[in-house]
Amino acid sequence: MDAKELLKKVRKIEIKTRGLSQNIFAGEYHSAFKGRGVIFSEVREYQPGDDVRDIDWNVTARHNKPYVKVYEEERELTLMLLIDVSGSGDFGARGVEKKEMMAEIAATLAFSSLQNNDKVGVIFFSDRIEKFIPPKKGKKHILLIIREIIDFEPQSRGTDIGVALEFMTNALKKRVTAFLLSDFIDHHDYSHTMTMANKKHELAAIQVYDERDSKLPDVGLMHVADLETGAVRWIDTSSKKVRKIYERAWYDRQQQLTSVAARSGVELAHVRTDEDYVKALLAVFRRKATR
Repeated sequence: MDAKELLKKVRKIEIKTRGLSQNIFAGEYHSAFKGRGVIFSEVREYQPGDDVRDIDWNVTARHNKPYVKVYEEERELTLMLLIDVSGSGDFGARGVEKKEMMAEIAATLAFSSLQNNDKVGVIFFSDRIEKFIPPKKGKKHILLIIREIIDFEPQSRGTDIGVALEFMTNALKKRVTAFLLSDFIDHHDYSHTMTMANKKHELAAIQVYDERDSKLPDVGLMHVADLETGAVRWIDTSSKKVRKIYERAWYDRQQQLTSVAARSGVELAHVRTDEDYVKALLAVFRRKATR
């Protein structure tokens, strides 16, 4: 798209998602993702009930009475957005395209982090790492990210979620809060890499899907194309058997995704392209806040 059209789209998504992040998500984000580390703050005199393991023996020796170290929560966070830019994101039969929905959710999360003065970075992935934007602070950086999300053109159309998770685990040394945005149409096994990623970082997953991913309409012969492989074929949607096979494949994939997320300890939400994503995001934040 040309520069004028891109600017218009960026402005539109900024107005919508920034309003949401300020009015709805800022407090929830803050509660859900408090700083997970602790840093040394000061020393004070020992009081009954203090943990003896916190005694600062050097200061105690100098003053001839016990002093303890006081820690405070490290507030600064880093938010990483892992965004699936594979070919299946171009699909949207009942609502917006999946990639548009992912863009809005990513922008809402980015602006929520801005309210918290956190760093934000992005990993765009297909079946390879397409682009890595290192974490930085500030509105200018977030607007750059949103422009990239809207206008990004991947080199490949396949999907390999494990590649993105492994890259994040290896590339980012400090613990981050990460959101994985994908439709999870992936034939690779990403269970191990998801577990490892969530051990080192704090990971949540948001599945963005279209209703037609889960079931076929009864409309007779349909010419369909796989947006990732380019394969095309005719299918008879008037056949109850064909529709059941399609629905069963969806069910099995959903069961696998739910099982992998549960075993990995990853918070998982589902957002359909013709539905509002606000409730799903709020539910993720609130579940994390109570952990």
